[in-house]
Amino acid sequence: MANPFLDTTAVRASGPGRYIGTIDGVWNLNPLPQGGVVTALALRAMGQELGDPTQPIRTLHTTFVTQVADGPVAIEVELLRRGRSMSHLRAEVANLGAARGHLTTGIFGSARPGFAFTDLEPPGVIPPPLDCPSFRDSPPPGTEVFPPMPFWDRLVEGRSAWGHPPWEPYVPERAERVMWYRFDRAPLLDDGTLDPLALVVLADTMPGAVSEKVGPSDRRWFAPSVDLTVHLLDHCRSSWVLAHNRCRFAGDGYASADMALWDCGEEGSDPPRLVAYATQLFVFSFLS
Repeated sequence: MANPFLDTTAVRASGPGRYIGTIDGVWNLNPLPQGGVVTALALRAMGQELGDPTQPIRTLHTTFVTQVADGPVAIEVELLRRGRSMSHLRAEVANLGAARGHLTTGIFGSARPGFAFTDLEPPGVIPPPLDCPSFRDSPPPGTEVFPPMPFWDRLVEGRSAWGHPPWEPYVPERAERVMWYRFDRAPLLDDGTLDPLALVVLADTMPGAVSEKVGPSDRRWFAPSVDLTVHLLDHCRSSWVLAHNRCRFAGDGYASADMALWDCGEEGSDPPRLVAYATQLFVFSFLS
């Protein structure tokens, strides 16, 4: 494959407002594809349907109506409104023959005059990515862990700048985690910037903040997404992305979290630039 992310989010038209694609099983996260990559596929189809490179994606909201498995998928795209500087579309990604799937609304818009500032603080002094432990480091001998998933083992590397691995004993404090993320093969555009749809994948990793708050547990759990909202704010010019993840509330089996993605340069030493901000609601599911 030329690039795993670009290949699995590629779409081709199959009729008016209709597209088809294929999600490679390597993107599965026990057992379904990562929701961010399914959302990215919807956005790819919407961008192709709009056909206006002067209006990049600005904001999106995905509702995970029902499961989408790897393999062939159909994407139904509806152009809700085409404007001179802003356009609205909706797309649903579903497995072939399925009645429902993931429903995404996207708003695309050109640059406009306005104010410019960032009134959100980055997470403080953070060590550079190569000084942080990787998800791929071997755990201590005798530690029981999940088998490595291809998503983390071959596609996206995570390095912990602030947080604890699941086998490390510690006293939980707050629902907050800071990670460095990098695609093994960064999906770069012709201008050298990271494909903005790749940021959607990195944003869809928010349950980590809950892990930091609840600490080590003998009861294994995972957190399927209910929805995902992402605001794409600026170009990312480096392959490493700093992800600041917080969970604001958990109760009734649901949790509300947010994620700020920062471009700090290839070495992690440049002044941080906010490139995306995301929020998500997810639910808890416990393994027997």
